[in-house]
Amino acid sequence: MLTTLQTSYSDTRAADLAWALGCEPLPALAVLDLELDGAKVQMRLLGASHQVLMEEERRSCSETVACLPGSSTPLPLGVAERVGDWEYEFAARVETLSEGSFAGRAQELLALVTDHPHGLAGTFPGSPYAFTAMLAQRTEGQVRWRTWHAYPQEGQLVVTRTRVGTRVRAGVS
Repeated sequence: MLTTLQTSYSDTRAADLAWALGCEPLPALAVLDLELDGAKVQMRLLGASHQVLMEEERRSCSETVACLPGSSTPLPLGVAERVGDWEYEFAARVETLSEGSFAGRAQELLALVTDHPHGLAGTFPGSPYAFTAMLAQRTEGQVRWRTWHAYPQEGQLVVTRTRVGTRVRAGVS
């Protein structure tokens, strides 16, 4: 699903992004509710990037990556934590691209997410390549999502990936 977000950037630089686990739902500009094999996942586009709310069997998890006023937790490269009896893993990286490469990558990502039944993307006014996009899936009993936050004025793309669920044990019979 692709939407145009009727707001300006709240986080105008990749370096402005912060990460938080366990936040209450924030006001959203666009929402996609998904049911992934028993897990309820709500992907939320904020004026300040994204929030994912997940619930399954009376357990819940909330991830926020955004410009959070007063937050002192910058965007980490990686996090591994327990959330109840779930394992939560988060990773982030910043890609810096040339102007031509950025435009091509932006078009590719927007097409991927827009055409996916579990995808949500929102573009911001002023540039077709200023966007936040999210894609969720469930595999091996875990819910996974990826996000992309585009900053065309800097030529930067912030890419995150998250996994929530019980640990998959290899070789256990």
